[in-house]
Amino acid sequence: MRDIPAPEKMNNFMNRNLSTGYSFFVGLLAVLAIQFLLTPAVPEAFADGPEDNSVEAVRPVPPAGIELSSEQRESLLKQFSAVEAAFKQLQNSKDSQTQRLLPDVEVFIRAVHEAVSLNSFYQERDIKDAHRLLDLASERIAELENGTASWTTTRGLVVRGFRSGLDGTVQPYGLEIAENYDTQHSVPTRCDIWFHGRGERSLELQFISQRLRQPGQYPPETGIVLHPFGRYSNAFKFAGEVDVLEALEHVQQEYSIDPNRISVRGFSMGGAACWQFAVHYADQWFAANPGAGFSETPEFLKFFQGETLNPPWYEEKLWRMYDCNLVAKNLMQVPTIAYSGEIDRQKQAADIMEEACDEAGIDLVHVIGPDTAHKIHPDSNRLIRSKLDSIAERGRERFPSDVHLSTYTLKYNRMAWLSLLGLKEHWEKSTIDGHYEVDSKANGSQIDIETSGVTEFQIDFPPGWSPFPQGSEVSIVIDGQTLPATRPKSDWSFANRYRLVDDQWTLVESDETSSSDQSTSISKRPGLQGPIDDALMSPFLFVLPTAQGKNSKVDEWVQEESKRAIHEWRRQMRGDVRIRNDVDVTQEDVAQYNLILWGTPNSNSLINKLIPQLPIVWKESGIHVGEESYSADEHALILIAPNPENPNRYVVLNSGFTYREYDYLNNARQTPKLPDWAVIDTRIKPNARWPGGVVDADFFDETWSLKASD
Repeated sequence: MRDIPAPEKMNNFMNRNLSTGYSFFVGLLAVLAIQFLLTPAVPEAFADGPEDNSVEAVRPVPPAGIELSSEQRESLLKQFSAVEAAFKQLQNSKDSQTQRLLPDVEVFIRAVHEAVSLNSFYQERDIKDAHRLLDLASERIAELENGTASWTTTRGLVVRGFRSGLDGTVQPYGLEIAENYDTQHSVPTRCDIWFHGRGERSLELQFISQRLRQPGQYPPETGIVLHPFGRYSNAFKFAGEVDVLEALEHVQQEYSIDPNRISVRGFSMGGAACWQFAVHYADQWFAANPGAGFSETPEFLKFFQGETLNPPWYEEKLWRMYDCNLVAKNLMQVPTIAYSGEIDRQKQAADIMEEACDEAGIDLVHVIGPDTAHKIHPDSNRLIRSKLDSIAERGRERFPSDVHLSTYTLKYNRMAWLSLLGLKEHWEKSTIDGHYEVDSKANGSQIDIETSGVTEFQIDFPPGWSPFPQGSEVSIVIDGQTLPATRPKSDWSFANRYRLVDDQWTLVESDETSSSDQSTSISKRPGLQGPIDDALMSPFLFVLPTAQGKNSKVDEWVQEESKRAIHEWRRQMRGDVRIRNDVDVTQEDVAQYNLILWGTPNSNSLINKLIPQLPIVWKESGIHVGEESYSADEHALILIAPNPENPNRYVVLNSGFTYREYDYLNNARQTPKLPDWAVIDTRIKPNARWPGGVVDADFFDETWSLKASD
């Protein structure tokens, strides 16, 4: 977690001609980069400490880099231009393998481009590394031109890339491939995901360079270690979370991975990531091994950061999205080995989880490095490796007879053969526990389900995985109520869905549309449950206004906040926002993307079109929230809801990801800051914490309507 920045001179270098082939770096984005790079450098400070507890004095993250000399700049530009020209030619290739592997080249080119345009060279070695990455890009281009791609069968340290569905940019990941790996991909192999620690100076260039020269904490004796980039320094949350899942999917496409032998591991910030992947995706891993880091927000910030917390009620409630101790019972589904140094302050993370696990009936294995601060003790390293190897021999159990799931949101709604499809109230704890027993007799099998806070769920054993005999009757008991069920199918599948109606569970008939795929549903459901930040965890499109609004103050706020959101996505999430003007949005865009609409009903034609169908009224007379009204001359509306023109996608008004510059300074602060809607007083200047004055905010109810109390 700790990163100690040194004072650096600000380099205002921004060469717009660096990569004319990258259309997403021209025009607006280039102007924004210049504007934000003019921020002055700050004195030396320690990350993650009381020095970073002032909203009024926030140092830049990532920090400013060193100045490039004219010779260094000229040399980089010359090499970059040559490599880019060769890459453009390669993009025209009709060869399918070449097209598939283009991201493996582009990650190097983009890393150098971002380092130059965003001023993120921090030492002389970074400049040498930039030349090396361009050399590697040239080598891979030459191989693809010759119909080869040696790096796809290379063992040892390898860097590859994939094109993210989130924003269309290429993202890197590193691999460590054991010497005994079967390069013919005939034998499925183990894969350990390793989450790296915090590094405010570890952007694409530095991450890739490290992954090319330095083995990780646990070099594989067999199989593969995947090092996701995680979209920089967000503890693998939000876009970082998506990055991990996309990188893993890409590795599974390119290598022979045993799906029952994938683990999650990490240390420091990576330990925090490991905790949250362990509790939220527990059924996906054969084991979890978190080390140090943090496992929740409030206690860590008070203990480690020395911060006095006074959050709005909705922000405190939204801590539940990533607070792992609240859903520690999910660790019943994944073997877990925690690690801490005995004298490491970040031992707090495992101590918190140990208490929570004890309450859940789990005796957490906590390996402690003797007299060790913030590192992994060699003896502990060997012990953990031995334990993980033993667990890997058994592998993951895909459909265990006992399943336990705790959640506060339908975003994390699945565990093995149970999926939650409806909650009584989001951000309040919901649980489901399931147990099945199989009997060879025709009517001897039974599933027992106990729920709390759940209104709809599904039992689902996919083809080939039903444990129940063909032709048998399965008894279903839910909260003490016995219900009918369909019989197992001839493809050895078994699926039944149940809904709570007037406090009684009912079987949903098979001809009813699944609530997870209802194009007309107005209920919160998996993938469409909010809050605002969730819209930026699946493919999205920014839609800018082309008309002038009725109030210049609100228009100015919209312009500045949209510029900031575009720039901060690039700076923090290391991607590039897809952008359209409101008049250019197509039906294909509506079908494919969450629409992030910027403006007012007067300035953005799509807001004007959709606002009558959204839960809050926004007219020239004001913003009307139930019986409350706010002047449209002084206020703006932030909101998330299903898009009325495509209820399988979101529409968002006037917001990017909701945490801001103050929260960049400690990863535990990086949680959603706004609920489903907020009214902003634009007379109050935005700062490092808020987008203006938040005069009213709340969640919508489970039908995406204003709550009755509103």
